[in-house]
Amino acid sequence: MNEQHHIHIAECRYSCDMQRGERPYPVEMCNRALSRERSLIIHQCVHSGECPYVCDVCNKTFITNSKLKTHQCIHGGERPYACYVCNKAFITNGKLKAHQRIHSGERPYVCGVCNKSFTTKSTLITHQRIHSGERPYACDVCNKAFITKSKLKTHQCIHSGERLYVCGVCNKSFITNSTLITHQNIHSDERPYVCDVCNKSFITKSTLLTHKRIHSGERPYVCGVCNKSFITNSTLITHQRIHSGERPYACDVCNKAFITNTKLKTHQHIHSGERPYVCGVCNKSFITNSTLKTHQRIHSGERPYVCEMCNKAFRERGNLIRHRSVHGGERPYICEVCNKAFSQRNNLITHQRIHSGERPYICEVCNKAFSDQGNLIKHHRLHSSERPYNRDVSNKSFS
Repeated sequence: MNEQHHIHIAECRYSCDMQRGERPYPVEMCNRALSRERSLIIHQCVHSGECPYVCDVCNKTFITNSKLKTHQCIHGGERPYACYVCNKAFITNGKLKAHQRIHSGERPYVCGVCNKSFTTKSTLITHQRIHSGERPYACDVCNKAFITKSKLKTHQCIHSGERLYVCGVCNKSFITNSTLITHQNIHSDERPYVCDVCNKSFITKSTLLTHKRIHSGERPYVCGVCNKSFITNSTLITHQRIHSGERPYACDVCNKAFITNTKLKTHQHIHSGERPYVCGVCNKSFITNSTLKTHQRIHSGERPYVCEMCNKAFRERGNLIRHRSVHGGERPYICEVCNKAFSQRNNLITHQRIHSGERPYICEVCNKAFSDQGNLIKHHRLHSSERPYNRDVSNKSFS
């Protein structure tokens, strides 16, 4: 029996194994089973870290020779597989086939948990980690873990300070090319992605898709602790820190830690004294843009938060929430010393200082201390001579 005949028999056996779903080659290290001995040998390199095939241009290493040859097309600029619809070219036939599903609308890979479908199997596998919580790629500096290797590499640039992608207009640098491309739309004012419900336009397609969830009510990211759902995965991750107590962003001046980087940056303005947001009417400056917007409602008279029971309107959402307890009569926060009840937890905390004598708010001018921040703010006006509530007394008569 010649060699060619042996190869034919082996191929037939492999084909039959695939049809029957047989996987006769187990992997000892991860309990995975494979259908071919060759696949087992290649897979074991993942555990051993062996990558015997080296690119002679950039020294990048690969597990198989075929992966090396595919990689070398990057240096040669070769893209032999072209789409017959849009002429976009690809390095591999597999990438071309995956791309063509964009035109056909085919999404053959379906998530068994949420029924969301995908054009490629790898995208499905990555998506399923949202449900399983698996984060196989961990940073060797801070141990933060990620769903994909690309997200890990992007994160590691934070530690190295590497920002390879520079804007040609303003010289601002970025960690990823996609972030640079998104940034460049700021200079062009181009917002090509338009919502078909409200006509609001966006710089990126992903931002548009996220925005559309406001209209559809879709909140696909669910907290496993309290079942609260969110529009974006990043918002869920931030929320989960409430349960875990994680505060990864620490101030290098006072070591106070925060849940998000934006809250840290806002806090750091306290040390620097920077107040970059200035009111165009009265020139009063603020640490955050949101505080400026709230302040500007004093000038405009805008009160966007309306009570649905009595139509009373408020400048701030927090004031509306506090007001609603008036209608409900609910006072769940009770003082353990005198049994006085409060509708808001912060009011109880302020009240308890009467019993403890605590006065944590101290005037930096005269060192006078106060039990709540509101009284300190009022006191500051004595030093600044600010009189925000001036009355017209010119026509008042005195006896």
